[in-house]
Amino acid sequence: MSFSKGELVTRISYKHDLLFRVASIHQEKVKLHGEDFRLEADAPAKDLVKVEGRELEKRRKKEIEKEEFSYRLFRQDYKLMKEKRDYQSTDGYKYEESYFQLPAKVLHLDGDQTYLKKCIELYQRMGLHIHGVHVHEKDMPHQIGDLVKKIQPDIIVITGHDSYSENKGAKRDLHAYRHSKYFTEAVREARNINPHMDQLIIFAGACQSHFESLIRAGANFASSPLRVNIHALDPVYVAARIAYTPFMEKVNVWETLRNTLTGTKGMGGVETRGILRTGLPYIDDNLENY
Repeated sequence: MSFSKGELVTRISYKHDLLFRVASIHQEKVKLHGEDFRLEADAPAKDLVKVEGRELEKRRKKEIEKEEFSYRLFRQDYKLMKEKRDYQSTDGYKYEESYFQLPAKVLHLDGDQTYLKKCIELYQRMGLHIHGVHVHEKDMPHQIGDLVKKIQPDIIVITGHDSYSENKGAKRDLHAYRHSKYFTEAVREARNINPHMDQLIIFAGACQSHFESLIRAGANFASSPLRVNIHALDPVYVAARIAYTPFMEKVNVWETLRNTLTGTKGMGGVETRGILRTGLPYIDDNLENY
């Protein structure tokens, strides 16, 4: 069976567990990108089956339901966080002053243009200020410095595709991973510019990434502690939780990860201070001179 770039397929040898996009074809070897998970894989053409029609519709419907469920959980958390901020900002509702907030600025580097588009849509849906850039994983260490200096973000997300290959070495060996070393180098470059983990907050990694190396390099949150696949949108939920946590509070690692689509098997992190700053009073831009 012949395949074309962009077609959706599953792998027979893995019992059709994940949906992939065909990224490129070299003779009988096909490079695959996960459609919903940040996994990159190679497979022989004979191991692939096209997914079309009702089967594709069924898979997409199931995935949308998962994403909407996670989004609703985030909105519930956001509502509780907002009620707490309202109470604290007005001294227990004693004052009726309206307050304003300084929004966090997120720089999202993604090795997959399709994922980046989906992530930007979710950032915007969550009301976050996002600057998304499509950068191939190998180029991230070389480009991140200029981007950080230009954009001056509060939060950086460094992600794309990754995978672990036991044929290349043990799980502790960074060189046994497809792109983990590039993510790690990119984190180090960002930390060279701003070493303070509460001034510049970094999420790094993709499916099966070398979690320990990313944390040691200076990431606040990273994937993947148990070398499992992470969902394409998981980094957005982590960034949003940080962005909406007041800067005087710590970001609770468990509460941050529990409502993601992957959870603590796929992501972990260290105690980090929030980003959100609140001020008083709010001045209406349309207010006439007085």
